[in-house]
Amino acid sequence: MISSIRIARKSQAAILIGSATLAAFFLIAILAPWIAPNDPIQVNLAFKLSPPSLDYPLGTDHLGRCNLSRLLYGARVSLGFASLIFVAALGFGLVIGTIAGYKGGVIDAVLMRFCEGVMAFPNLVLVLGIVGLLGPGLWQVVMALMMVQWVYYARMIRNMIVGLKEQNFILAARISGSSTGKIIRRHMIPNVLPPVLVVGTLEMGWAIMDLSALSFLGLGVQPPTPEWGAMILEGKNFIRSQPELMLYPGIMILLVVISFNVLGEALSEKYGIKKR
Repeated sequence: MISSIRIARKSQAAILIGSATLAAFFLIAILAPWIAPNDPIQVNLAFKLSPPSLDYPLGTDHLGRCNLSRLLYGARVSLGFASLIFVAALGFGLVIGTIAGYKGGVIDAVLMRFCEGVMAFPNLVLVLGIVGLLGPGLWQVVMALMMVQWVYYARMIRNMIVGLKEQNFILAARISGSSTGKIIRRHMIPNVLPPVLVVGTLEMGWAIMDLSALSFLGLGVQPPTPEWGAMILEGKNFIRSQPELMLYPGIMILLVVISFNVLGEALSEKYGIKKR
């Protein structure tokens, strides 16, 4: 009993810490145009690689651009597009998973075999292949990640729908004359979304890392747009003389991903949700 209470308290503390940290990052991303001390893409070679000062609190990069401003604006790209990937992948996965789980039969078999085929390959390999076909660029990377991520949500939602459609309250809704659309909309989706959203907090961390990794490879965000992975790429040539150029964005990625993981793990433990 005591151990259960301690675990519950730890989970609650982790949820609060993770939520507060992520709320702070999202607030920074939203307010970046008002709190950034300088234009993040303005080049000023006279101040290149300058140390921290009142005008440039974290110094400047090799083109004289404000590091702090680029970090703040980079949060908009990383968090904003990771959120877009999550929402789009979840929406598509919700539609496909619900259709497969509720209809069953041949439709279910075909859709799930396709999902299993996609899941047989490592995420990054598939994304790299899709980006290779579409070409480098932020939107191409976002599309590639969406095309890969939705299958996990579809599989998870399909399994939950299969279990739900035989529950007594679903059978009662059918007997009462409720249409298929009404049953799905009012009875199934409200029961499916909470656990999927919990798992989605972990997927957000992966989305940010994938975005940053592809930008570091030169396939994602293109200069001069500030993004954490792209900033690491630009700073690698100065790793010996100015290691902070890579350190600052690396710390931002680390903190955000850890926060998503802490929140996701705590929510999974609290509500007994299995992660994929």
